[in-house]
Amino acid sequence: MPSFPAPIVSRLPTVGTTIFTVMSRLAQECGAINLSQGFPDFNAEDLLFERVAHWMRAGMNQYPPMAGVPALREAIAGKVEALYGTAYDVDGEITVTAGATQALFTAVAALVHPGDEVIVFEPVYDSYAPAIELQDGKVVRIALSAPDYRPDWAAVAAAITPRTRMIMINSPHNPTATVWSADDMASLAALTRGTGIVVVSDEVYEHIVFDGARHESCARHPELAARSLIVSSFGKTYHITGWKVGYVVGPRELMAEFRKVHQFNVFTVNAPVQYALADYMADAGRHLGLAAFYQAKRDFFRDALAGSRFEVLPSRGTYVQLARYHAISDEPDAAFCDRLTREVGVAAIPVSAFFADGRDERVVRFCFAKNEDTLARACERLRGV
Repeated sequence: MPSFPAPIVSRLPTVGTTIFTVMSRLAQECGAINLSQGFPDFNAEDLLFERVAHWMRAGMNQYPPMAGVPALREAIAGKVEALYGTAYDVDGEITVTAGATQALFTAVAALVHPGDEVIVFEPVYDSYAPAIELQDGKVVRIALSAPDYRPDWAAVAAAITPRTRMIMINSPHNPTATVWSADDMASLAALTRGTGIVVVSDEVYEHIVFDGARHESCARHPELAARSLIVSSFGKTYHITGWKVGYVVGPRELMAEFRKVHQFNVFTVNAPVQYALADYMADAGRHLGLAAFYQAKRDFFRDALAGSRFEVLPSRGTYVQLARYHAISDEPDAAFCDRLTREVGVAAIPVSAFFADGRDERVVRFCFAKNEDTLARACERLRGV
């Protein structure tokens, strides 16, 4: 194939292939058990598939409204108000998106101008910084440290300048599995009070909070709800990550700007799945029971690792588990994960991949959204390391 006839000036010169793709590809090549990329190895209920087929046969296969099927937006509004007490207008304050990553990118593209500063918390999900950099914004990083990964609000206050346009938060947090408290949300509200700072709140694991704790959504806090675009994911909630359907809620003024970009980078999301999700959401138990479902998997995984030399860190939400391996090796975490995949047959994610400077605390991330048989086989191998 001929080469492109001119030099290419990259818009993302420091960005390579995402660590999730790298480790999943290596797991496949090595025949390893993939506990790296965050997706279940089990199916959703057949009823959900039946509802998709129903709406396909019923003819709902053309473009739905740009903001999403009204029935699904109504279901989202009902769920959010029931859980968090804030009523969002179905017409002007809820948009269905092609997954959470698209929603996060669109929020940044709509609201960040060249030179604006955006605060993120590291280790940070790897799509945030590229979205900011593509808008010629400046990424301002606040480090979270093992083993607790709690936000330092004095550091956040010191990082806020007249150029701060946005703060991106993620709770329950990937990759650390921490959950922000009501005090954390109050601190965020106090720091943004009287400013024009927008909060983008990544809440894709909102229903996966353990040990009786409560998810502190920005929608639960009136001050924050008034300045936040809140993102969630049907993929994480209903075990359908490959469908790439999510949503964003927020005040009308912010949503109007969001939709200006959304209509041109996605326009709309496939119709039959939206109708099916609206039907499926009628039973609130399907999302309300998710915490207990995944807590059982967390506990199974942690118990199965108990005889290993890994030090498991707290996992308070999400479906991921961090572990230190200092008793096993002094290798850098990327090298350790490579060897773990090739020689032990279990793939994990090196947490240094979520730090811009490659900060390495000798911690790796496992995903336990798997069948118990998969987890048992993986842990048998890990106990031998």
